[in-house]
Amino acid sequence: MTSINDIMNVTLFPTEDPSSISSSHTTDYDDDYENLMCDRESVRAFRSQYEPPLFWMIFLVGGAGNLAVVWIYLNFQRRLKTMSDVYLLNLAIADLLFLTTLPLWAHEASHGWTFPPVLCKLNAALYKVNLYSSALLLTCISVDRYVVIVQTTKAQNSKAERRRCSRLVCIGVWMLALLLALPELVFATTVEVDSLQNCRMVFPTHLGNRTKTLVLSLQVSMGFCLPFIVMAFCYSIIVSKLLNTRSFEKHKAMRVILAVVVVFVLSQLPYNGVLVMEASEASNMTMTDCEQMKRFDVTGQVLKSLAYTHACLNPFLYAFIGVRFRNDMLQLLRCHRSPVNKKHLSKTRSSTHVTVTSESDTSHAMSL
Repeated sequence: MTSINDIMNVTLFPTEDPSSISSSHTTDYDDDYENLMCDRESVRAFRSQYEPPLFWMIFLVGGAGNLAVVWIYLNFQRRLKTMSDVYLLNLAIADLLFLTTLPLWAHEASHGWTFPPVLCKLNAALYKVNLYSSALLLTCISVDRYVVIVQTTKAQNSKAERRRCSRLVCIGVWMLALLLALPELVFATTVEVDSLQNCRMVFPTHLGNRTKTLVLSLQVSMGFCLPFIVMAFCYSIIVSKLLNTRSFEKHKAMRVILAVVVVFVLSQLPYNGVLVMEASEASNMTMTDCEQMKRFDVTGQVLKSLAYTHACLNPFLYAFIGVRFRNDMLQLLRCHRSPVNKKHLSKTRSSTHVTVTSESDTSHAMSL
């Protein structure tokens, strides 16, 4: 005899992202019984083989890259002279926090969640904090570039004030990201699937699927749609402005930030499309074919992994596209290999500071 718990176990969504939302406590038991009995064992097997090696690769590559970014920024104080530098440093820190969660998700995919439930809440919340803070910081960068390039006079007259403002903005971004991650801290818990514990979002029965839809809608709107709209507006005006100028040096300097935004869109758009479909499914329950559900779950797994690679791509954009970043990295490596060069590093910082402060705010800010 199949118990109701068995039915619930095979209808959970074990292949969703670390903050995946299970409606196991809100399942309408009057729905099509055949639909409820869809066994996703093959999807879970795919996850156990696919996720662990990929997550560990993202963790190692992204960890090394983002640590290098933080190292460069903290060793070259001049690199925090613009608002964008402050935002990019915070972006690297956010990515590092997210990367620390991947080994736990890799372990869960292979062996289930064997850690305390409180760690499940923290892990899920860290994922959402990174999601929202990264999107909001990239939005802040685009707004800052708009002010520097389009409203040059205003930017020149408020350099010191803008630097102070950037730190307050970063504090606001982190506070808002923590606020938006509260559902994970409240509802993330461990549930049993095929005799293994899994970390999932589980809502009480009285909250229903509407809460699942609301949380997914919040993730898509605040984590992608709103930032994308702001970025598209700011950068379209910026490109129009640059194309009307004779100097293409500024246009070339834009490639780092533009590349960061393009990578964000390409990596996040497909998975957000999956989340929109999932939110629609939670509201309408239109997907009834078991094979179709399995294909949807596998697609979600692949696109989720694509979204996760964003955390390790930004540092390589800085290294291969940003001239200043590449030069600073090579200089620090030379100085750490040879103690004799440390005095030269100190002199270089001082002379660079004089040079940088003599530059216009626009060219310095854009020369990443």
